Amino acid sequence: MSTHIVLASGSAIRAQLLRQAGIEFEVQYPDVDEEAFKSDLLGKGASPVNVADALAELKAIRISTQTSGSLVLGCDQVLDFEGRLLSKPETPDQALEQLTTMRGKQHMLLSAAVICRDGKPIWRHVGQVELHMRDSSDTYLRSYVSRNWDSILHAVGAYKLEEEGVRLFSAIDGDYFNVLGLPLMEVINYLALQGMIEQ
Repeated sequence: MSTHIVLASGSAIRAQLLRQAGIEFEVQYPDVDEEAFKSDLLGKGASPVNVADALAELKAIRISTQTSGSLVLGCDQVLDFEGRLLSKPETPDQALEQLTTMRGKQHMLLSAAVICRDGKPIWRHVGQVELHMRDSSDTYLRSYVSRNWDSILHAVGAYKLEEEGVRLFSAIDGDYFNVLGLPLMEVINYLALQGMIEQ
């Protein structure tokens, strides 16, 4: 049994992961003010896990209310560094500052996924990955940001592990798909168990 699936995300890598897994879907971009919503949550003392989950739900609900009967997958990823939430860098200097602060230490990537139908959440999951950064030199970090800025400006923490960013790390504990911003195995398991994709 197949069901219409909508990805409520503008992320090219999330769409690519679903496509490569053989899942048929369409993309719709949710019109939400992520930064304002995130700031409000943080002002109320929300944890990084709760911020990721709430943002994924917000995106899914926004599209789900417009697409009756469809399954809408909303996603979000945040970086938890020592209890502080880091966002996508706005400038190369900010990217360098983030990488310099995190080098030689550990942080968590939290990748949330929420599935809604008719405006109501019916499934959710937050995948967690612990990443260990190398103690990279100032020279390398400056050159890394300079070479990769056009790509990393779209990435929390100012790196992409699927690109040169992998050189910034010594170890990763957790599911690689969560690093890319989608708990893919859990999404597939849910869809399969519900008879929404062939298995």
